Amino acid sequence: IEAVETGEKDPESKLDVDPDELPTTSMNCQRNRTRFQIKKWNAVAVWAWDINVNNCAICRNPIMDLCIECQANPNVNSYDECTVAWGACNHAFHFHCISRWLKTRHVCPLDNRDWEFQKYGR
Repeated sequence: IEAVETGEKDPESKLDVDPDELPTTSMNCQRNRTRFQIKKWNAVAVWAWDINVNNCAICRNPIMDLCIECQANPNVNSYDECTVAWGACNHAFHFHCISRWLKTRHVCPLDNRDWEFQKYGR
């Protein structure tokens, strides 16, 4: 930064300094210059199911798709019957998958806690 004295002997004389070259500590000290202008803005959103898992840990199919039992026998079980079951531990499985699992073991397949239904349905 260079400052040059104007040579005036007037008590109100000041140094000639370019305000854009002065160091500043905040944006409030700078001149109000528009650096850019937004002409168009497209917002993008992402959503997801409010569950901890995306796949059924028993059959490995996506939780919102049909289980392997319903895929193998489409006439026996309808889409409405193949629902999601949430446990008290917040793990989600296809209802048909967890029902088969609970016939032999009464614990969650992922954390071995005693299984308790929290919610059932889509």
